[in-house]
Amino acid sequence: MDYQPVVVQRHARPAAAKHSPESRYWRQFKHPVFIKEYAPVTSIQFSPSKPHRYAVTAATRVQIYAPRTQKVTKTISRFKDVARSGNIRPDGKLVVAGDDTGLVQVFDINSRAILRTLDSHKQPVHVTKFSALAPTQVLSCSDDTTVKLWDVPSQTEVVTFHAHTDYVRSGEVSTSNPHLILTGSYDATMRLFDTRTSQCEMIMGGGDTSSAVPVEQVKMFPSGTMALSSAGPILRLWDLVAGGRCLRAFSNHQKTITSLAFDGSAGRLLTGSLDHMVKVYDISSYKVVHTMRYPAPVLCLAISPDETHIAAGMSDGTLSVRRRQPKASEGADPPFALKSGAFETFLGGTLPVIGQGRTKSKIKPKPTGDVDELRIESRRARRLKEYDRLLKGFKYSAALDSVLRKNVPPTTAFSLIQELIHRDGLRSALAGRDDVLLEPVLRLLVKHVTDPRFGEMVSDVSSLVIEMYTPVLGQSPLIDSLFMRLRKKVLAEIRFQKELIKTKGALEMIFASATLTAT
Repeated sequence: MDYQPVVVQRHARPAAAKHSPESRYWRQFKHPVFIKEYAPVTSIQFSPSKPHRYAVTAATRVQIYAPRTQKVTKTISRFKDVARSGNIRPDGKLVVAGDDTGLVQVFDINSRAILRTLDSHKQPVHVTKFSALAPTQVLSCSDDTTVKLWDVPSQTEVVTFHAHTDYVRSGEVSTSNPHLILTGSYDATMRLFDTRTSQCEMIMGGGDTSSAVPVEQVKMFPSGTMALSSAGPILRLWDLVAGGRCLRAFSNHQKTITSLAFDGSAGRLLTGSLDHMVKVYDISSYKVVHTMRYPAPVLCLAISPDETHIAAGMSDGTLSVRRRQPKASEGADPPFALKSGAFETFLGGTLPVIGQGRTKSKIKPKPTGDVDELRIESRRARRLKEYDRLLKGFKYSAALDSVLRKNVPPTTAFSLIQELIHRDGLRSALAGRDDVLLEPVLRLLVKHVTDPRFGEMVSDVSSLVIEMYTPVLGQSPLIDSLFMRLRKKVLAEIRFQKELIKTKGALEMIFASATLTAT
């Protein structure tokens, strides 16, 4: 009869928390790359055009990174003070940025040459953005409370708005109407301006000035009908069509929300905060579907248009870039798109395109024989584990030593001990050990005496070890200390079980009284 290997007992594990498909998707953004800058990273923006390079603004420079390699491809450092809000034009050819002197500069992204200098603001400019529908126009928002729209070719102001009464730290031009500008200010208001009338058409927020909270960020939906604003830890949704009515306010952050970003389809909203958290909201319900934790307060946040990169800038100067590997189906051509060579196929031609060879299938065809053919299968003998080989040779002590190593899971160790008990060989396996060989046995018992999977077996083995080695106690300080630790853990577990029994009794009384009351 062949030797039967030891059967390792599989214990039921507690059910792990199942992640929703939404959470599983966002968990694909992993392997974060951390890049250390010299100062806090205040702005990140991805280019709308491929290859979706992104501009990172920190200290007195704007750096352009390549998304594939996470390496700096261009560095623009022609600023006299701290640079702000580096922004790449939709065609990916120009970069605009402001600084703390109030200067706004337009650069060529390849040569890094200064193409235009817009010098009108008197205080730091925290927002500089190209208009998505009018690429020759630039929006700038400054601490001098003004909002300006510039014409880049003529280097002149198209319009200037003076409605705000405090720092203007956020703003953008509508992606559905180039005449509408949404801004947020430290005067606790969000305002909608129209360049055609040069007036403020809508004011949102700023009711009670005594408890007013500065508006840190604003974000307009691509449709242009709704907008979001963040003031402190509170996020608000505004209906622009209904005259700026607040539809809802919600807060899932503990500290100020510093950044807002939509994913590629504007179906999910990402918010970054000073509480080190980035939360993902479902736009349809505004419920948090995923949370990411960062090592420092998040100052800025951006997601690439193709949804493969999430970049976050932090107050300690760290730039974190998380990447997601897109599936092959996401980058595939449309199913009905005509490919090269399709015309010849329609004409009935079967020849490959000139200059292109045929690709062979990697799957090898399986050999087929006659139906009545007799086929002999060769079965490879299973290799026995080390402890199985030792058990087969009746070397019980060596078999026990082989499963007491650190890299052996406890389920294997206790399965072998159970097999030794069945063979009536546990006593012989434990006999004749000095302090060096007895130490791993005691460490295993101390570690798992409170484990409900092995508690009963540990108690039986401990009783046998104590019976066998009581005469030699006091000869090794190490063995004595391990026996004391085992005793303390057993006493602590007994106290814990008594408390559980008391709690169980109290709960049963509460449930019984609740049932009587209900009936």
